[in-house]
Amino acid sequence: MSSEKVSCLIIGSGPAGYTAAIYASRAGLSPVLYTGGQPGGQLTITTEVENYPGYPEGVQGPQMMIDFENQARRFGADIRYGLATKVDFSNPTLHKVWIDDTTLIESPAVIIATGASAKWLGLESEQRLNGYGVSACAVCDGFFFRNQEVAIVGGGDTACEEASYLAKLCKKVYMIVRRDELRASQVMQNRVKSTPNIEILWNSETEEVLGDQGVTGVRLKNIQTEESYTIDVTGFFVAIGHQPNTEIFKEYIDMDNAGYIQTIKGSAKTNVEGVFACGDAQDNIYRQAITAAGSGCMAALDAERYLTEKGIH
Repeated sequence: MSSEKVSCLIIGSGPAGYTAAIYASRAGLSPVLYTGGQPGGQLTITTEVENYPGYPEGVQGPQMMIDFENQARRFGADIRYGLATKVDFSNPTLHKVWIDDTTLIESPAVIIATGASAKWLGLESEQRLNGYGVSACAVCDGFFFRNQEVAIVGGGDTACEEASYLAKLCKKVYMIVRRDELRASQVMQNRVKSTPNIEILWNSETEEVLGDQGVTGVRLKNIQTEESYTIDVTGFFVAIGHQPNTEIFKEYIDMDNAGYIQTIKGSAKTNVEGVFACGDAQDNIYRQAITAAGSGCMAALDAERYLTEKGIH
């Protein structure tokens, strides 16, 4: 087991982590960033990104994350490949993080930017067409399906919100619901049911997403009659929730019931001194690249102030 002490450790490499690395580097904190199991985060499985400022012609998600990484490296961030597998935050002045169970990193300031992962149905066709008509974010990708017919899976508030958003852009939105009722709040149910171009397909589950180079339809099964049927759509959205990648922190960090890290209002500070959180690991509402980047900036600034107050920087 090798060990190392660093002044600022960043765990995660999406927009939040890389932005934190840019600000921390420019502040002279000499940050070390470990990319995690999915370097670049969820944007690496996204194709076109058109809603991030500074890219007037749009940009491919993986290329955007390469740009973020290169900018962080330009200012001296030490970016390494590796996954945080265990932490010990019991010492308030020196936090311990194990990488791949082989390397111990000790640091007075730790920035958590581990993100969240979309929950999927687990279909081969869903994963094969991910980024080619299949998406887990209507706000991110709905624009590409303007005036087209799409389907969305889910029956909770998130699914209703995203269906309502898509209905403003798309000709038709099929809402695939496994039960004979929605789990969403009553106000969201009323909104969906009163939207003329949203059709709810009750008691239905997805058997396969159809298409080769892009989505052309969805094969569904009515779980009451066991009959299969097909709808023609060009977009397939999955809205059955997200899982924050925060499991290893739960012994020390305050979280909500879903596992999202709770930060002190108006800051990136957690309940543990010297530990900060940003991006989708602590955001269960917006989950956008731009908001993640903004919170990464906050985390780095909070970390810099903390280290200065402690006389470490």
